[in-house]
This record gives sequence, C-alpha cells and structure tokens, in this order.
Amino acid sequence: MNVKLILGNTEVILLNMKTAISVSDDIFLLSEKLAKKLKVSRSKIFAMGVKKLAEEYNDDDVTAKLDKFYENERAEIDPVIMKMAALSLPKDEW
Repeated sequence: MNVKLILGNTEVILLNMKTAISVSDDIFLLSEKLAKKLKVSRSKIFAMGVKKLAEEYNDDDVTAKLDKFYENERAEIDPVIMKMAALSLPKDEW
C-alpha cells in the first residue's frame, strides 16, 4: 500500500508502514532465528506471519471452499434425524 502525505508543499510517499509492537522474549528470539534462517528481516518475518494468519481466517475463502464442496453434494438432513428432532420438541400449544 502506498500512502501519500501532503505536508505544506512537500509530498511524501511511504512504501511501507512503520509500527512498533511488543512481543515476549521467546517470540523475539524465534523471530530472530527465523529471520536468519530465511535471510530476511524481522519485519518481514512478522509481516509473513500476519499475512499467513489472515489467509487462514479469511471468511470469504472459507465460504468459497464450502460453496465448492456443496456444488456436488446435497445439503439435506437425514429424514430419520429430522423426525427424531421433531419428536424431541415439547408439545406446546400455539
């Protein structure tokens, strides 16, 4: 994402957003180890982690996968289970 800031007559374009985070010592050491192993910066390690987590929790992706699965599968309740569920309901008057 490019962010363009206009300050007076000066235009500044930020290619990367800077932030500060607090992590426990064990997470910091793990990020150091991974950064050295993958030969990337710690910032890149955290960015990769956030991206991966976002991909795993993307609701649209889950919905798309379910839609694809149910293209060829019938989504119906077994009639026996439906009957058992109906019989388990209390006999209320309306």
